[in-house]
Amino acid sequence: MYEQISIAATGLYQQQRRLDVIADNIANVNTIGFKSGRLDFRDAMYTAGYIPGPPYSPEENQQKGHGVLTSQITKDMSNGSIQETGGQLDFVLHGEAFFSVLDARNNTHYTKAGNFYNVVCPMAEEPGGMELFTDQGHHVLDSNGDVIKVPSNTTIVEATPDGHLTFYNGLDPVGEAQLGIYTFQNQYGLSYEGDSEFAVTEASGEARAALPEEYTVIQGAVEMSTVSLAQEMQLMIRSQRAFSLAARALKTGDDMEQLANGMKTA
Repeated sequence: MYEQISIAATGLYQQQRRLDVIADNIANVNTIGFKSGRLDFRDAMYTAGYIPGPPYSPEENQQKGHGVLTSQITKDMSNGSIQETGGQLDFVLHGEAFFSVLDARNNTHYTKAGNFYNVVCPMAEEPGGMELFTDQGHHVLDSNGDVIKVPSNTTIVEATPDGHLTFYNGLDPVGEAQLGIYTFQNQYGLSYEGDSEFAVTEASGEARAALPEEYTVIQGAVEMSTVSLAQEMQLMIRSQRAFSLAARALKTGDDMEQLANGMKTA
């Protein structure tokens, strides 16, 4: 009886993990650049039967499973829907490429969230100097891995499809920069760091500067999350039903255990 209880418990725990992933997806449905997650299952270890027999015989075919485990949580790395904003520092990066940013600990991360801001930086070389930041306060990097500096007298920013920025004061160009845009051999191997940012791992391979034909930068818009509310609601109902059935199996096993423990021998 004990095995039935522990097997049913794995179903409860893993369905709870799946509901956690679904809840996270739904909570971030409007998060710019967010990539939804999908939890996949795998069956647990099998044990041999109690009656050994010749290979491939009915007597040998007595293997029994021991529940369910999490196989992996996969991120949907497809491009999200585009929402127009009209902002000069809002960018969509279409294709399998990422903007490079520098977090507060000087770690280089990669993101699809292109809602940037030019902010006066106290550490700038010149008084009143501005630099390009994400909405989390992380520096946006150029193609050389340096912080993008915005001239203080900038009034207009224009971007080309390959990510080249030109800063204007009225009609006069006052500076330029190239957004740092990178791609990976296996983007599904990236480690999610929160804030819609990813970090390099051995599975993803090192970052490689993306070629212009591999992406397109669209100014005046942002990429929304890849969450599909209809799909998440469907998965939530299925997970809720599976959780309920696993709970019933656990309770049934517990009831049977109580009956067995309460039996008296003559």
